[in-house]
Order: sequence, then C-alpha cells, then structure tokens
Amino acid sequence: MSGADVIVFVKQFGGPFIASTVFVLVLFIGFCVAFGFTKTMKTAGGSARVIKSLDERISHQPMIYLAPSAPHGPADQLRAPELLEAAARKS
Repeated sequence: MSGADVIVFVKQFGGPFIASTVFVLVLFIGFCVAFGFTKTMKTAGGSARVIKSLDERISHQPMIYLAPSAPHGPADQLRAPELLEAAARKS
C-alpha cells in the first residue's frame, strides 16, 4: 500500500465516519435539550421551575417538608431501645 492509497482510504472512510458521528451527536444532543426543557415547566406553587417528585406533578401541590426541629414521632432512630441499652452498658 502506497502513501496515496492510504490518503484515499482515509478520505473514503473518514468523510462518512465523521458525518455519521456528527449526525448522531446532533440527534442525541437535540433529544436531550428538547426533552430536558420539559423538566423546567412551572410546578405547583411558588417560583420553583423544577418538578421535584411525581406526587407534586400529579397533585399540583408543592411538597411540604418538615423542619429539622419538628418532632419525628415515636420511631426516633437515635433513641432506639437497642442504642439506649448499648449506651447504658458502656457507662
């Protein structure tokens, strides 16, 4: 194979390969951009522009999160009986 044959081979292989690669990248990036904007539709309340959960999407109500100081009910993991017994044995 001579140098001219290699150049012809690179031109014949490289052109369609690069064109198909660019086509697939444009298709993929276009798909991601087009369907990525659907996530920024206005949600239930406030000025939030991101859907945080399926429940918020269906109910059209913003999620209500508990404050860190809110009571967590009887199942407080930091005060589990097993942990209290282990702490009592250590002291």
